[in-house]
Amino acid sequence: METKLTVRDQILDHAITLMMLRGYNGFSYRDLSELVGVKTSSIHYYFPSKDDLVLEAVRQYSDEVMAGLRSVDATLSAEAKLAAYTKMFGKTLGDGDQICLCGMLAADIESLPDSVREAVQAFFRANEAWLAKVLAAGAAEGTLVVNGSAESAARTLFAALQGSVLASRLFHTKSRLKDVEATWRKRAA
Repeated sequence: METKLTVRDQILDHAITLMMLRGYNGFSYRDLSELVGVKTSSIHYYFPSKDDLVLEAVRQYSDEVMAGLRSVDATLSAEAKLAAYTKMFGKTLGDGDQICLCGMLAADIESLPDSVREAVQAFFRANEAWLAKVLAAGAAEGTLVVNGSAESAARTLFAALQGSVLASRLFHTKSRLKDVEATWRKRAA
């Protein structure tokens, strides 16, 4: 049985998509009202300000991404976990025209209120922490090459993944994401 999304959920879903395509400053309540089929006053009922809407969008997006990370099979090797992560990250691209919500918002950091900025920073930190654990495990297993600390390598890898989706969008190809994946795989001797 198909469940129908509430107006609030539709607003959030469309806001997330628009921000992934256009960024924080690239959409308005008028855009959302046309997509959802409600008046802008209805959107203001659920989200009094754009900042309220964006903060809730970041929370929802972060919750979904973190749920995805928790669903990665803990018994997999570190290399397989990173492959699953990269695959999840690649789904962000959709048809190749959007990037990670928090990556897009990070580019708009000077336009963001402190609450949204902090939520975006928390998203980055949570991903980097997950990656650091996986990289440390991979180094211990001997399946991954980690130069420096696992934390530093995780920050570098996450930055590379964020950059790869940006470049993939620019060139309409997912090959940039595959290039990043190739960098952490241990080379055969």
